[in-house]
Amino acid sequence: MSKPHGGKLINRLVKKESSDVAELPKLEINTDLSEDVLNISKGVFSPLEGFLYDNDLESVVKEKRLADDTPWTIPILLDFDKQDIKDLKEGDAVLLTNKENGVLAQLDIDEIYTYDKKTLAQAIYHTKDTDHPGVANVYNMKQLLIGGKITLLDCKIRQFDNYNLSPRETRFLFKEKGWREIVAFQTRNPPHIGHEYVQKTALTFVDGVLINPIIGRKKVGDFKDEVILSSYETLMKHYYLKERAVMSILRTSMKYAGPREAIHHAIMRKNFGCTHFIVGRDHAGVGNYYGPYDAHDIFSEFPDLGIIPVFFRSFSRCTKCDSVVNDKICPHDQKYHINFSGKKIRELLTNGEIPSEDMMRKEVAETILRFDKPFVE
Repeated sequence: MSKPHGGKLINRLVKKESSDVAELPKLEINTDLSEDVLNISKGVFSPLEGFLYDNDLESVVKEKRLADDTPWTIPILLDFDKQDIKDLKEGDAVLLTNKENGVLAQLDIDEIYTYDKKTLAQAIYHTKDTDHPGVANVYNMKQLLIGGKITLLDCKIRQFDNYNLSPRETRFLFKEKGWREIVAFQTRNPPHIGHEYVQKTALTFVDGVLINPIIGRKKVGDFKDEVILSSYETLMKHYYLKERAVMSILRTSMKYAGPREAIHHAIMRKNFGCTHFIVGRDHAGVGNYYGPYDAHDIFSEFPDLGIIPVFFRSFSRCTKCDSVVNDKICPHDQKYHINFSGKKIRELLTNGEIPSEDMMRKEVAETILRFDKPFVE
């Protein structure tokens, strides 16, 4: 099992009486920021104990590392307008609140500082093009950043929390199972045959696989969270050894930062205890902003990352081999290859049709079609 990133698994959960913080001013934050609060407090973002300070942000932007040289590629930032915090100063404490998930967290304000949006966007996303969703989000951020430690005081139980294991819980589970080497697989879609092939190929060389769907904000046309989870439950029931596969969700927003986000995703899985992380073609990419294997190449910059990337360049079904193959093992012409087209699978399911078993397990497709409306509208 891997050591936590930075050497220590962070825990910023403290139970306090409401009277202890009742006099503190309150600031409402959006749901994405509240998910960051939860991930900091539960150790998913270890070694972060709060939102980045100015020197850490500068180092992440320029060096892809925190100021103490720990690898870190995606800034975790808390932004506010001047008007929002006009009565606050460095050294104050404030309560961060979010109604949707019931987050109540104390923030100790150590720094209030400015930043340059264009520099930030270019460094993290390799572009200043506002058609890129990550760049657009940066340009929509507010004027000031607050750096400081957070302490989670409360949050409410939510849908799918029975799937939501903290890093401490996954580590305990892996230990109980006797797993020493664990590979993590990130997903935002129901599984097709190609996904199964990738997971089982990696699983061949380790003790267990953590299937780790990202749950949360979706765009129109995406599969709903409950559909993704139910389809994986079906796949695991029929086609996986129970003692070799577990599923737990990750609540975080996608940044679409390509190679930098691949490192960030690996760090989070390292904190869950995983020793290996599957990185596919165009991991965390969007549009044509990154090369198909940029997310592979960036790992060479981090020999001290502490988790092993498992790279998959491409995979398809070869009718000549009569199996799923990748570009390292199949000698046959592309005319014999069936690609796992998510678009094609989606079209078939939208029309109530079951994709061929070359593309998706029948049981998985039937599970998806049991939902009246499997897609976000």
